[in-house]
Amino acid sequence: MLLACAAAVALSGCAMTSSPVTGLIYTDVQYGTSATSNEGSSKVGEASAKSILGIIATGDASIDAAAKNGGITKIHHVDVKASSVLGIFATYTVVVYGE
Repeated sequence: MLLACAAAVALSGCAMTSSPVTGLIYTDVQYGTSATSNEGSSKVGEASAKSILGIIATGDASIDAAAKNGGITKIHHVDVKASSVLGIFATYTVVVYGE
């Protein structure tokens, strides 16, 4: 039964996150995506986008939005957090560090 449910979710095109690794039932990963030569990272800003069933998706998970949310003008590095539960609910968050 569990295998049949997992196959249905995998083949349905439901809400999934874009990440280096994706779990079929559950995903909760964090990874770095870019860095600059700017020094210092005392400020942090986040921006997220969410999806439900791959039908409804909303949010601005851009680096620009995360930098603005943290009051950052000089980006040091950028991390990404991605999570998904059964492909039903998914969240993609960009985290910007800098000055």
